[in-house]
Amino acid sequence: MSENNLKYDLLIIGGGPGGYVAAIRASQLGLNVGLVERENLGGVCLNWGCIPTKALLRSSEVKHLLDNSKSYGFSIPDYKVNFEDIIKRSRTVAKSLSSGVEHLMKKNKINVHKGLAKIIESSRDQKVVKVIDKEKNELKISSKFLIIATGATSKNLPFVSSDGKNILDYRTAMTPKELPKSLIIVGSGAIGSEFASFYNDLGCKVTIVEVQDKILPNEDHEISEFVLKSFKNRGIDIHINSELQSVNTKVSSVECEIKNGDKKSKLSADKLLLSVGIKPNVEDLGLEALNIEMEKGFIKTNELMKTSENGIYAIGDVTDGPWLAHKASHEGILCVDAIKGLKTHKIKKENIPGCTYSRPQIASIGLTEKKALELNHEIKVGRFPFIGNGKAIALGEPEGFIKTIFDKKTGEFLGAHLVGPEVTELIQGFAIAKKLETTEEDLMETIFPHPTLSEAMHESVLDAYDRVIHF
Repeated sequence: MSENNLKYDLLIIGGGPGGYVAAIRASQLGLNVGLVERENLGGVCLNWGCIPTKALLRSSEVKHLLDNSKSYGFSIPDYKVNFEDIIKRSRTVAKSLSSGVEHLMKKNKINVHKGLAKIIESSRDQKVVKVIDKEKNELKISSKFLIIATGATSKNLPFVSSDGKNILDYRTAMTPKELPKSLIIVGSGAIGSEFASFYNDLGCKVTIVEVQDKILPNEDHEISEFVLKSFKNRGIDIHINSELQSVNTKVSSVECEIKNGDKKSKLSADKLLLSVGIKPNVEDLGLEALNIEMEKGFIKTNELMKTSENGIYAIGDVTDGPWLAHKASHEGILCVDAIKGLKTHKIKKENIPGCTYSRPQIASIGLTEKKALELNHEIKVGRFPFIGNGKAIALGEPEGFIKTIFDKKTGEFLGAHLVGPEVTELIQGFAIAKKLETTEEDLMETIFPHPTLSEAMHESVLDAYDRVIHF
C-alpha cells in the first residue's frame, strides 16, 4: 500500500451531473480542483439513468412508429426486433457521453482520482479525504473546501431486494439478456412509468403496482388520469391503492401478493422491477464523525448547499429532493459561486421542471391545481388539447393536452402540466416564464411560431382567460 499526499482548493466526491459540473465551474473560477469518482464519470445519470434510458425509449418509440407505419404511407409488413442490439445501442450512447466528460475534465485541468472516498479529518481550514482504489492503493487528499456529490441508489423493500436476475432495479432493467414475456413494476413514478412504456412497446406484458391512489403520484391529477387511461388502452394492467405484501422468486419467474383494502390478490410474471424510490449514498463516507446534520437519511443543507460542517457542501441526490440531474448541476454551480464569494441566487423548487419520457411524454413545473388550492390561491385554469394543434395532427400524435394555472387576483403564473408529443422539450418555455415571473398578460402577448406544438402552450393560457382561438 502506497501513500501520497495532494492538496486542492476544492475537492469533489462524486463525478455525476452535480459533481463534474461543479468541478468545471470551479476550474473556470481559477480554483485548483480535484474530483474523486468510484466508478464512471457522469454518475448514474449518464451511465445508468437519464441518458441510456432515453436511448432505450427511442428504440421503443421507433418500434411504435413501425407498427403504425401504414398511417404514414408506408407498408412494412415484416421486420425483426433485435433486443440485444437495442441494449447495445443504449450502452454505446452511455459510454460515449461518459468519455465526453473525461475529455471535459482534461480540458479544464481537473485531476480525477478513481476510488472510494472517506472523510477522515475536518478542521476549519482543511479537510482530509482518504481514497482507496481497486488495487487497494491509498491516497490522502487535503482540501480547503469539500463538496459531497455522491448521489443515490435505488431503494429495496424490507422483504425483497433486487438480485439482478428475477428482481430488477433500474440498472439491471436496462441490461437484460433477453426481453421478458411479462414484467411486474412496483412503483409508478418517472422511472417505473418509463420502463412500463419501454417494455410494453416491445411486446412485454406489463403490470404496474402503485401504493398511492394514482400513478405518477407527483403529477397533477388530470395528467395522472390521462396517462392511466393511455397505459390501460395499451394493455398495461394497473393496480392503484395496492401494497406489495410478499414476493416469492422461482427459477425463472416471480410470484407476489398485493393488498388493496381488504382484498388480496396474487400476480405472477417472468421478472419484477422495484421502482420504489432512492436512498442516498452516504455509507462509509465518514459522516458519522462529523458535525453534519441529516434528515430522513439525506444530508441537510442551507440555500447555498452548505452543510452544518464548516467548509463542506452537499449537492444532488444525496440531499433533499426533487432528485433530478438538472437540479444537481444547478446546485453545483451555485455552491461553487458561493465558495468564491460571488453573488448567488436561491433555487426555488417550484421553478424546477420535471420530465417523464414515457409514451405519452409528461412534463410539469410549479404548483398542481390541488396544491394551488391548498395554498389558498384563487385560480384560473386553462387547457388545450393537442387534437386542436395542427403540428400534432401532422405528426400523427394528437393525444394529450396542456394545462396552465394562474392566480386569479394577480395573474401570477403558478404552474403548467403537459402530456403529449415532445412536451419534455416544450416545458423549458414555461420554465423561463416562471423564472422571469411572467403574468398571463406577458404570455398572451407573446407570439408563438406556426405551425408548432408550442402553439398549444399559448392556447392553454388563452383558455384560462376565455380567449382560446382554436378549440
